[in-house]
Amino acid sequence: MSAARRPLVAGNWKMHKTGPEAREFCVSLAALVSDAGPVDVAVCPPYTALEASASALAGSPIAVYAQNVHENEKGAHTGDISSAMILATGADGALIGHSERRAEGDTDAQIALRVRNAIDAGLMVVLCCGESLSTRQAGETEAWLTRQIRSALEHVQAGDIAHLVIAYEPIWAIGTGETASPEQAQEACAIVRRVASETIDGEALRVLYGGSVSAANAAELMSQPDVDGALVGGASLEPGPFAAIVAAAR
Repeated sequence: MSAARRPLVAGNWKMHKTGPEAREFCVSLAALVSDAGPVDVAVCPPYTALEASASALAGSPIAVYAQNVHENEKGAHTGDISSAMILATGADGALIGHSERRAEGDTDAQIALRVRNAIDAGLMVVLCCGESLSTRQAGETEAWLTRQIRSALEHVQAGDIAHLVIAYEPIWAIGTGETASPEQAQEACAIVRRVASETIDGEALRVLYGGSVSAANAAELMSQPDVDGALVGGASLEPGPFAAIVAAAR
């Protein structure tokens, strides 16, 4: 982790927590990380819990991000959510391109448009990328990440760096208990930074690692020079373990 880049620890709750459950969680978390120090912290609730989370965290240093955003501002898109809708809940960012969303059909072209739309709206974007186990075993990780990053940043400009974070999440390590070794995480995050540098200031870009991050492995993963924080899944569902990961990022 570079001292020049402020680390970010974000918790992706996926399809967990109702509004009341989210509020209870956020009150507990805010008490645990009332002073996060030189670390940015965010939670990513489901859409129905965005407003409750943002309300509970008002005045705290913890941000609230949605788990996805549509590329259009309005229209016949049943089940989707726009940047304006996210902002109206009090949330201030969004994940885009998570592998679980890509598996549900989100395309590279949509992801590129969503990145542009969200940045234009003033949202912080956490752009996700990552390869499958078969891609890694075939020795195609670098080519895969290069394609994903170049495509996703198609409409991005150099000045967008303040609203952009990229999270490397190896699909084979999401929810499996398998974690990339610190060396694997460093290698992949360095690739992400190098490719993104074609478009934006790579040295200023924050690159996160995600994939079975826990309180036990977070410090070692985030000690790598190109790993600037973590996108946390299962370990973000309880305030204590998530706060421990935030502490490790300090």
